[in-house]
Amino acid sequence: MEAKRDVNKKKITGIVVKDRMDKTIVVEVEKVFQHPKYHKYLKRKKRYKVHDEKNVCKLGDMVSIIEARPISKDKRWLLKEILKKEEPFLVQKEVVGDDTGEI
Repeated sequence: MEAKRDVNKKKITGIVVKDRMDKTIVVEVEKVFQHPKYHKYLKRKKRYKVHDEKNVCKLGDMVSIIEARPISKDKRWLLKEILKKEEPFLVQKEVVGDDTGEI
């Protein structure tokens, strides 16, 4: 019964650009289309507020979202799954002076 309910709902893939709100993330979706007259390919970006019940998404994650009933004034999307987690990078301390060990 669960699969039948999701058949007619829109599904979109995007990247998390904000995650500071409680149980809400902002997902940016980029679409590429061809201009009807000039035949040039254009990129358009749109941001969606998505309900993240468990606050599992972090900045930079690639996620799949699904259309839902209105949850708040701006939220009409639910987090379906995290497709790719963003790996945090380590920041190394800057070395002051030369590497010989002499001061």
